[in-house]
Formats: sequence, C-alpha cells, structure tokens
Amino acid sequence: MTPKEVLEFAKEHNVKIVDLKFCDALGMWQHFSLPISKLKEESFKEGFGFDGSSIRGWQAIHESDMLIVPDPDTTFIDPFFEVPTISFICNIVDPITRENYTKDPRYIAQKADTYMKYTGIADTAYFGPEAEFFILDDVRFDQNEHCGYYFVDSIEGRWNSGREENPNLGYKTRYKGGYSPVPPTDAHQDIRSEIVLTLMQVGVEVELHHHEVATAGQAEINIRFAPLVKMGDNLMLYKYVVKNVARRHKKTVTFMPKPIFNDNGSGMHVHQSLWKDGKPLFAGDRYGGLSELAMYYIGGILKHARALCAFVAPTTNSYKRLVPGFEAPINLCYSSRNRSAGIRIPMYSPDPKQKRIEVRFPDPSCNGYLAFSAMLMAGLDGIENRIDPGEPLDKDIYSLTPEELKGVPSTPTSLEEALEALKEDHEFLMKGNVFTEDVINTWIEWKTEKEINEMKLRPHPYEFALYFDV
Repeated sequence: MTPKEVLEFAKEHNVKIVDLKFCDALGMWQHFSLPISKLKEESFKEGFGFDGSSIRGWQAIHESDMLIVPDPDTTFIDPFFEVPTISFICNIVDPITRENYTKDPRYIAQKADTYMKYTGIADTAYFGPEAEFFILDDVRFDQNEHCGYYFVDSIEGRWNSGREENPNLGYKTRYKGGYSPVPPTDAHQDIRSEIVLTLMQVGVEVELHHHEVATAGQAEINIRFAPLVKMGDNLMLYKYVVKNVARRHKKTVTFMPKPIFNDNGSGMHVHQSLWKDGKPLFAGDRYGGLSELAMYYIGGILKHARALCAFVAPTTNSYKRLVPGFEAPINLCYSSRNRSAGIRIPMYSPDPKQKRIEVRFPDPSCNGYLAFSAMLMAGLDGIENRIDPGEPLDKDIYSLTPEELKGVPSTPTSLEEALEALKEDHEFLMKGNVFTEDVINTWIEWKTEKEINEMKLRPHPYEFALYFDV
C-alpha cells in the first residue's frame, strides 16, 4: 500500500488506534500505540520518536532518542484488540543521521537481501521455517534466594494419566507418541485451526498444521515460504498469533526449545532456496537433484554451522534440545530424506521449483531476521568460495557407532561454545556490512552476561538430588 492507501484503508475499517510494532535484538516484538489522528502520510517518512535506551541491547541512556518508521507494506488490522486497530511492522532510524539503525534486526535482514543481489548470485532467497511449540494449560516458575523450580502442565500430558479429573478420560499423549494421532488424543485441533485462520486473516499464508511428536500439546504449523525480509515479518506475526489465540482459549504457548524433560524438544527446521530471474537455482543433476550452486551453499552452512548456532540456537535451553536422541539433528552433515542429518534434502517432488534444502538444527527461540540472514550469508560464502560440503551421510546416524561418527562434526554442546565459535568465525557475516562489529559484540556480551553467567550463579534443582547428602 501507499501511505495514502493506508489512510483510506484505516478509514474504511473505522480504525481508532494505530499500533507500531518492532523487533528487539533478541527477537521479541515491542509496541506502542497512538490515536489514528496522529497518523499522516508524512508519518511513513518522518516516523515517531521513542526511547531506544529502554530496549534490550540497544542505545545508551545519553543517546536514547530514536525514530520508529512504519512500513506501509506491512499494514494489517490487529485481530486481538477490542478497539479497531491498524498495525504496522516498523524500521528503526537514527534521528540525527536519518540512517537505519545498525542493531535493528529487520534492517540486518534488509542488508542481507541487498548483499545477495549485489553479488549477482541470486535476486531472491526463499525461507520456510517450521516453528514448533507447546500448548500448555499452566506454567509456574521462580528462582530466588531459597528456592528454584518450574512447573508446566497440560491436559494432554502423559504424566496426568493417573490424575483425578472427575472423570479422567484417559487420552493422554504418549511420550514421543504425538505424531500425529486424531482426536480425542489430539486435544488441540480446533485451537490450531483457529490459529491458521487468524494467520490467513493477517496475510500469512499457511500450508498445514498438525500435532508434533512430544506429549503435552506439542504442535507445528507450517507457513508458506517467502522472501527473507517478508519471512522475518511473518515469523513475528506467527508467534504473535499463536500466543494470542492460545490465550483466548485460556491456554499458554512456549517456543522454548526444551520445556519438557525426557521428551522431544521444539525445533525450527528452515527450508531455503535461491532464485534468479524467476528461475530456481537449487535444482540440478548433483546429489539429491541439487545443482552445484546448491551444494556449495550447503558447504557454506556446514563450514560455519557452529558459529551460526549462536544465532539459530541462541539460548542456554537450546542445547538441552541439541543432544543425542530425541530426533535432534546434532550431526553436521547432509543427506537426502534423512531427518537425522543437520541438513536434509527433501525429496517430495521432482519439480525443480520445489528443490530446496532444510537446515534442521535451528530452533524457534531465535530472532528470525538474524537467523535467516546469518544462514544466507553462510550459504553465499559457500558459493563465493566454492566450499565442498563433502560426502553425504545416508545411514541412520543414530545407529552409528562412535568410531563411525568420529569424522562427523557436531553442533556445539552449549551456548557458551557457540559464542566462542562466533568469536572465531564471523567475517562471513560482515560482508556487505550486513552484520556490523557492534551487533556481533553486543550479541556476545549480552548472551554471556545476561544469560550464561546468570545461569552459572544459580543452584539447579537436580543438584540437590546429586549432592545434598555429600
């Protein structure tokens, strides 16, 4: 839409409030609202002032003034507000220089897209994430000086098979048995369907939904692939809609990778492909029906995978998912059809337009703008430097002996290890000034000081079982 068309659209829908949404460094949407009378055509160029120092990892207090500029192409009517509200996804601008803010994740994605076009390799990068999540009925957690605990519950949870529910009807999803029984075992069909319809209402195209492997309401909704920046926007919308539809039903949702002990965690397998002049670049006569260019793209992803994990599996909890078993793709290799590899080549169709790769080690706790951008930059580096991905691994990786796995690299075992890899390997991210030094340094410092070090300070409940009687 043009700014003029946006104002006409708002008038047609009797809009009273404008809501401005933007993404912080860690991948959470922030927002503030104003009366519709404040929205003018020039607002889409001049923006609105706000305090950038209150956003995690952004401005210092002495340089806090920033501008938020709505993107008219992201216009939608917010489905969750009682008062008619028009929403925009926004860019962040420095009020003095009028330049885009280097720490704005959406701007990083825009720069990655621009760099790809500059190389001449491709003009479109398509991404299709499969972000899994848990639908829960109750969550409680606390950590203070004398106690630390978490409690999560779901009507579907297998641990409730013996609970008095007056009556307990018995249909509790088995551990690792949630893919994908019909109702009544699947208790959340209607919630997922409502999420799908709401996503379509706000302009996000959906392909399918289903129950996932774990007990306790694990779910997956696949949204259709889209170009890089658009998919970054869509993933933010996806999380927003999933959480708020669940809340309508007095449920809660978490995209935390591993909230349930001893069952499968939530991943975010990311399908990706490059196109140019309307033609797919990943289809060819190499392994799995891929092109030579696609093989080099895989080579780049595998070479930089451990550093990529700092952005695509960016929480301490991510590495409780990336462990042997539980279908976790910890082995950094590629294979056709094989879901135990870090990169899979889907073989559903011979159509060249459907030829793509699927990177399986990311999880939904990531900031999509940063994760997609980082993977694209790694893939482009692979193409530019003709990085050979090595031989595919078509065996069941989970059944291989340690001796057979000796030559297969694996994902980091902790966030700390991933950040160390990023420190050593980030030049590929800085091509075209896509990721700047201040972004990478701020990311490493924040994750180290605010997450890793804070976790190290606190006793873990299981330590009492291990050590109380020493």
